[in-house]
Amino acid sequence: MENKQKVIHPIPPLYDEDSKILILGSFPSVKSREAHFYYGHPQNRFWKVLASILDENIPETIDEKREMLYRHKIALWDVIAECRIKGSSDASIEDVKINDLDRILKKADIRQIYVNGQTAGKMYERYAKEKFKRDIIILPSTSPANAAYSLDRLINDWNRIMDQLR
Repeated sequence: MENKQKVIHPIPPLYDEDSKILILGSFPSVKSREAHFYYGHPQNRFWKVLASILDENIPETIDEKREMLYRHKIALWDVIAECRIKGSSDASIEDVKINDLDRILKKADIRQIYVNGQTAGKMYERYAKEKFKRDIIILPSTSPANAAYSLDRLINDWNRIMDQLR
């Protein structure tokens, strides 16, 4: 028997009126939900990748992470507002309700939306694209489940976000 539970996204979006790009994940992992902040699993490479391409020290605290994103005009949220999910398994996601991205898109001049991984890309295309009428660029997942990608390869592929931040 599957023990999926209905989970409501517990983390508010991170953005301000100066945000230029929006990075969307699919839905926060159990560790991120517990930490009440994005990419909270210690094995997720998101913060290492971003710090590298932004030429910053790897942020340790939530405040340092938040400050780095604001400093570089990066907004952060997830495609999914609510779903049924088993643990942190993206593959188990069903009964999806999407976040209202207009909350960010109407306040900030977002030049490009990037998504962290194929699942976030599929969820956006399936549930959000028609409503928000914005194209996305899918970047390889920083999740530890994406073992095919080395840290160097992730950094190389994620570096394309700098095109919109210059």
